[in-house]
Amino acid sequence: MGRIGLLLNQRFPIYSALPITNVPLLLQKQVFMSQSSSDHAMQGWELIDSTPIPGQATELLLYKLNEELSISVRDGGVLMSTWAHLSEDALAEIPCRKIVNRNQPRVLIGGLGMGFTLTATLHCLDNNAEVVVAELVPGLVEWNRGALGEYAGNPLRDPRTQVRVGDVAKVLREQRQAYDAILLDVDNGPHAITRKKNNWLYTSDGLTEAYRALRPAGILAIWSAGPDREFMQRLQKIGFKVKQMRVRAHQNDGNLHAIWLAEREP
Repeated sequence: MGRIGLLLNQRFPIYSALPITNVPLLLQKQVFMSQSSSDHAMQGWELIDSTPIPGQATELLLYKLNEELSISVRDGGVLMSTWAHLSEDALAEIPCRKIVNRNQPRVLIGGLGMGFTLTATLHCLDNNAEVVVAELVPGLVEWNRGALGEYAGNPLRDPRTQVRVGDVAKVLREQRQAYDAILLDVDNGPHAITRKKNNWLYTSDGLTEAYRALRPAGILAIWSAGPDREFMQRLQKIGFKVKQMRVRAHQNDGNLHAIWLAEREP
């Protein structure tokens, strides 16, 4: 719960590359993040639930160690955790600073995850905002409605939140000039690892749909596990004004993730 309080009391934290500290618990978590799901039980992590990924012959696994939770793909690596989400927070906070004063701002989030991006979005915006969250995996939504949601402050209970269970690509195609910001944290960024269909979002066709779904001066923010110069050039060719940022996964440690801020012309 202390982590949630820290998030809510720091409206716009500063993002920078911080020095790595030699903390045993963090080192243990780093080992976990680099493992496959088959190794987790050997490290004391308890598998507490699983849920299928629609259209895929695999599933998401929810693990717990002490008070921390982590989600991985069966026979794959760890996707997200409750202890390292600074870059997910930044995905929301950086673009929402730019739209907070707009009239009834509307935001689309592609990928619910553990709810941290949604919480950061809601915290940044006023009561007149609307936030649509598209999540492909129904079971992940249910986890967030239960005990998992407590880690991010139960953002699905906020009346400004609208949940759409399904592919965010479908939501993008439904409306033109509908959103002030679109935040994509789907799969692993431009190089999908859990669902190959997710790659479409990061193609020229997918990015064009995102451009059309944005209002004038709208912002497309994209999370990725790492930088990609070719992808940045692809955004520019669509017509976006693009900036790339690097953000740590954890305040004092963790990998440097990439966030692209792509702004549509006014």
